[in-house]
Amino acid sequence: MILYLHGFTSGPQSHKAQALRQRMRERGLGDRFLSPQLPAAPREAIALAEGLIRDNPVTTVVGSSLGGYYSTWLAEQFDLKAVLVNPAVVAHLSLQKYIGPQTWLYTGERFDFTLDHVEQLRAIEVPVLSKPQRFWLLVEEGDETLDYRDAVRRYAGARQTVLPGGDHSFTRWNDYLDAIIDHST
Repeated sequence: MILYLHGFTSGPQSHKAQALRQRMRERGLGDRFLSPQLPAAPREAIALAEGLIRDNPVTTVVGSSLGGYYSTWLAEQFDLKAVLVNPAVVAHLSLQKYIGPQTWLYTGERFDFTLDHVEQLRAIEVPVLSKPQRFWLLVEEGDETLDYRDAVRRYAGARQTVLPGGDHSFTRWNDYLDAIIDHST
């Protein structure tokens, strides 16, 4: 089972979540996909994901951007495989500039991102991977939001797919759906 975790201000309605859900349905695996709306508070987002992992036979977490940061922590805690897509490497540093009012992309609802949220992110940082072979890093060098080289360094020893061009959305997502599903089984 795959647990997909979206990025900051995104949601399960994102292109990546919907495309992966659809491809899994096409392959007869639709019942093996979870993608919740994560709360703004990292502590609550992690608690939600942990509950889903405990209650379902999750084998792989797939995370995009902030979801990649969460996926790293969850993979370490639960000994899961992880696929990280343009992940936030040090979310507590990269997201500090977003402290203040924010809006969820797909619902339009507003929320406040706070210094406490930044501290919650710091609390779940994984500075060293215990088993890098569990991880697959997917990055595009043209990511305008995060420096892909930070992820390449952080996930040294992991399987890495580093592609030229692209952007933070990971423009070649649909090209990797089957490989992600295969990696997860």
